[in-house]
Amino acid sequence: MSDVKITIRENGPYRVEGDVPLFDHQGNRIQPSKPGGYSLCRCDGSTNKPFCDGTHSKIGFIGARMAVEAADADKKPGATS
Repeated sequence: MSDVKITIRENGPYRVEGDVPLFDHQGNRIQPSKPGGYSLCRCDGSTNKPFCDGTHSKIGFIGARMAVEAADADKKPGATS
């Protein structure tokens, strides 16, 4: 197996690099448009699911950690919403 790397971009997609096969719910292999890697949508806004199309940057998607931190800050006494 070739080297594989999966990077979770803070407010963006999961970046998959290397020869990692991807399959749909019926077991059919999905071929990325470019060899060597692909980015998987996390924001649920992509029109090219499961692949990222950059929509996350247009809709202001924030990753789970930052979203939880923001929600916790809003719950603190004296916080304004």
